[in-house]
Amino acid sequence: MDADAVDEVAVLYSAVTGLRDEVAASHLPLQTADAEAARRGRGEMLDQFDDYILPRLADIDAPLLAVVGGSTGAGKSTLVNTLARRVVTRSGVLRPTTRACVLVHHPDDARWFTTPRVLPNLTRLSGAVDNDDPAALRLAAADGLPAGIALLDAPDIDSVVASNRDLARQLLGAADLWVFVTTAARYADAVPWEMLRRAVERGTSVAIVLDRVPDGASDEIAEHLGGMLVDEGLTNSPVFALGETTLTADGMLPEDDVADLRAWLSRLGEDQRARGLVVRRTLDGALDSLGGRVRMLAEASSTQVQTVEQMRAVVDVAYAEALEGIAQGMSDGTLLRGEVLARWQEFVGTGEFLRQVEVGFGRLRDRVTAMLKGRPAPAAELGEALQSGVADLILANSEEATTTVLKRWRSIPGTAAVISAHPELTSPPVGFDDDVHRLVRDWQNDLLDLVRSEGQDRRTTARVLSMGVNAVGVVLMLVVFSHTMGTLGGAEVGIAGGSAVVAQRLLEAIFGDQAVRTLAAKARARLLDRVTALHAEQKARLTAAIDEIDVDSAQPRRLLDAAAAVAVAR
Repeated sequence: MDADAVDEVAVLYSAVTGLRDEVAASHLPLQTADAEAARRGRGEMLDQFDDYILPRLADIDAPLLAVVGGSTGAGKSTLVNTLARRVVTRSGVLRPTTRACVLVHHPDDARWFTTPRVLPNLTRLSGAVDNDDPAALRLAAADGLPAGIALLDAPDIDSVVASNRDLARQLLGAADLWVFVTTAARYADAVPWEMLRRAVERGTSVAIVLDRVPDGASDEIAEHLGGMLVDEGLTNSPVFALGETTLTADGMLPEDDVADLRAWLSRLGEDQRARGLVVRRTLDGALDSLGGRVRMLAEASSTQVQTVEQMRAVVDVAYAEALEGIAQGMSDGTLLRGEVLARWQEFVGTGEFLRQVEVGFGRLRDRVTAMLKGRPAPAAELGEALQSGVADLILANSEEATTTVLKRWRSIPGTAAVISAHPELTSPPVGFDDDVHRLVRDWQNDLLDLVRSEGQDRRTTARVLSMGVNAVGVVLMLVVFSHTMGTLGGAEVGIAGGSAVVAQRLLEAIFGDQAVRTLAAKARARLLDRVTALHAEQKARLTAAIDEIDVDSAQPRRLLDAAAAVAVAR
């Protein structure tokens, strides 16, 4: 290889290494609909990076590695022993016979395979044929193979042992060439063709060995098999037919039967150009396949990012709805019911008091002052009733927000594990009721501060003092909660509405109508500000669970950028 070609390969190797690192760093913690397939694809890509693509780019002229694979009982091990001209792998009638993988190479090529250059996760062994360790790669030197090509006897792709099937699929990804062995009776089975389709998708070069072809059936089978190969995109794959025969005394196929296959493999081993064409075709196919596989992983990663964003949006929307519900409950007269309405009637009297509103503040003040003189209880009781009503309103909407979040989360695929990991979220934190009541008491103090700050001139101050700051604050609360009266019906409208008018007129007599509107708006805003701060604490409990999800929003873009870098380097 000339210097320019070496430099180009080095650039490509660096880009592929970068892509491999991004794929390895990718993480899909949520069980979204596409996560399982993407995780499986990620693992397969990493295997192919480590077992084939990077080793092949590092040593483009290394011997060609042909993986001999196929269905149970197809005769793979017998074929490998015959091509090696000695028993290097176990064959027999018990299934599965090949549990571990055996790599057979010419003695001159040992240096290419004794190191973890290919299949780095498999331990190198030599010696006993009956080694069954699926985590081991047993090396066997054989003069029967030409230099420049190695055979890897793989476990059955349809083995009853799951680890055997997984290893067979991994070895397919490590192959320059897949020698697919099947029989005349089973060549149309579904599982082998599934693997052949994967070979086509990844651009792996394939040769077909059709074993145990009955006399007189070769033409019919060849026609049918040829049609299937064309349909699956394997038009250029060579087919070698082996007839039904009797094995030799040492368990080998007759040499004449494998002569064509041996000659073809020998040409690949001895002809560097022919070998290079197979290697480059398979390498190009493997690199071509990365684009779509990385996109699938990036899309799955995007789904994870979108799921996390959706979970956060659910929290924001639920608490925005809760705040809106509280704001509506504050202003539509909902709180002017039951206990609050009864305490207000005690505070101001009945229709007689309403008529007093019309005769001016002096007589109104005298009426209220006389009513309250020596009787502080009605104002305090009204304040307590309002406090309880406000607290109940906040509690109901806040707890509903959390319930809504969990309900909506459950409808999002992939969030079940997050919810089950945080059972504490299904109920309010300890002391939440106390926090809400404290919030309302603090807000009531805000109202008193507003009343004091508004009454700066002498006349207003006198009016406030003559009625009492606490009493004015309670009346201001009532005005805050009777803004629209939109939800009351029937007789309640007249009673509560009339009461709200009294409260409005009373404050207007003290401060003036514009000042009352300003006071009410400030009071509502301060309560909503406090509720917003309370909700921020509640939202933090929920978002803390989201924060624990190890999802990187930049991950999809990094994957796609790394894949693009490989495309540019090619």
